[in-house]
Amino acid sequence: MSDEVITIAVVILYFAVVIGIGYYYYHRSENLSDYILGGRTLNPYVTAMSAQASDMSGWLLMGLPGSIFLCGMGKIWIGIGLAIGSYFAWLFIAKRLRIYSEKAKNSLTLSEFFENRFHDNRNQLRTVSAIIILVFFTVYVASGFVSAGNVFRMIIPDIDYVPAMILGAVIVIAYTFLGGFKAVCWTDLIQGILMVFALVLVPLAAINALGGWDNTIDILHNMSTVPEHFENIMYSNGTAMGVIAIISALAWGLGYFGMPHIVVRYTAIKNPKDLKISRRVATLWIVICLAFTCIVGLVGRAYFGDAGLPNAENVFVELSKSLFPAAIAAVMYAAIMAAVMSTADSQLLVASSAVSNDLYRIFAKKEAPDGRLMWMARGVVILIAVIAAFLALDSDGAIMDLVSYAWAGFGAAFGPLMILALFWKKVNTKGALAGMIVGFVTIILWNTFLISDGIIAGGDWCLFDTGLYELVPGFILSFIAIVVVSKLTGYAEADVQKEYDEYQEELKNFQ
Repeated sequence: MSDEVITIAVVILYFAVVIGIGYYYYHRSENLSDYILGGRTLNPYVTAMSAQASDMSGWLLMGLPGSIFLCGMGKIWIGIGLAIGSYFAWLFIAKRLRIYSEKAKNSLTLSEFFENRFHDNRNQLRTVSAIIILVFFTVYVASGFVSAGNVFRMIIPDIDYVPAMILGAVIVIAYTFLGGFKAVCWTDLIQGILMVFALVLVPLAAINALGGWDNTIDILHNMSTVPEHFENIMYSNGTAMGVIAIISALAWGLGYFGMPHIVVRYTAIKNPKDLKISRRVATLWIVICLAFTCIVGLVGRAYFGDAGLPNAENVFVELSKSLFPAAIAAVMYAAIMAAVMSTADSQLLVASSAVSNDLYRIFAKKEAPDGRLMWMARGVVILIAVIAAFLALDSDGAIMDLVSYAWAGFGAAFGPLMILALFWKKVNTKGALAGMIVGFVTIILWNTFLISDGIIAGGDWCLFDTGLYELVPGFILSFIAIVVVSKLTGYAEADVQKEYDEYQEELKNFQ
């Protein structure tokens, strides 16, 4: 049996498992709450692994090790920022949001929570946040489909990009359509375990093949193509990192406070007390994964020597091919697909929820049966996926570049509002809306006019290159806008503050 046949067989088996999980939960999603939030019945381990696996896309096994392969360990600062941000989101946000979202009329989505938290009877917060989610997540899903197509082409070189991308999209659509949130979370559990297994095994095998850690570092020092201070985290591509560069990298951690497909996991756990277990599991997982991802880039550079690789982002795949027999290497490839799919499915489901649970209920002006809404959600999954697949027909990196842009957009539009909604009872609807808009607009303007390689116009409109990641000013200005506007408009109404006090009393029961 050829290596290619073995690889295809293992990957097909993996896909059969995740689609089988989707089919299993097809008969166990009885209402909209089940389909988009799992009926708040998840155990702490599934909650933790689902949140982390849905966070880390193909960037974990391709983008980050690829950048370290090229520039050195200075790129680790993004990983450090993400690990810190993830931990603090679990510590300060998770339990409070789980309790308050149920207190606020059993809110199923982030948009619905904002509306119910601030008693926004005009549906402004729900509408604006749902639109932001829908637009950005459609692009986010498209970036995942691009990654899936590229991974398939690495696994099976004879396949063209478009059918490879469509195949990946169809698989993600299948189990998300069938099983909804529970299927996504349980597949995330499997994918998260697979990812950490692969990320630990591959670099350890490479280090062993190179004769140990000390010998690996000696090889790097003797290579003519490696930048100076390659293993020093204070240098990137041979140049000392400045304060702005480090702050920009660490600022990625701020995104966790407002990332819809991640924070929704906090609200799905059965017992809020179990979130302490989830936090520990999630933190251990992300630290291990990020640490070994960085080691992949480092040892990969030593392993392939001065000849390097045509595409640095393929370092994980190329190491797997070189170090393991076909069957084991195929499991490593499946880990990359797991990283891609565990993010795309979560984003697809959240974008679907924004239409079926948020926008439809606002504009339809009438309640629909849960069964109809659940099938509408399934239909929207297909619709958004088709749009995303159409955007993903172009395989160049432009769509992928939008990932950091969308991360900043969500972090600035929703992060400060999430923090203040859970910690300050005087925030009102006008302040919340102002913060959301200011954060979102700041991201657009900063990226367009104050960064040299911005998404819009490719940096051609840049007036002054600050070098500062747009999430930093967006987050700060959004926070200020919420506080100032709430104060100038008389703070929250009495009934809103009363409900906040009741939530605080409930919170004490879960300390």
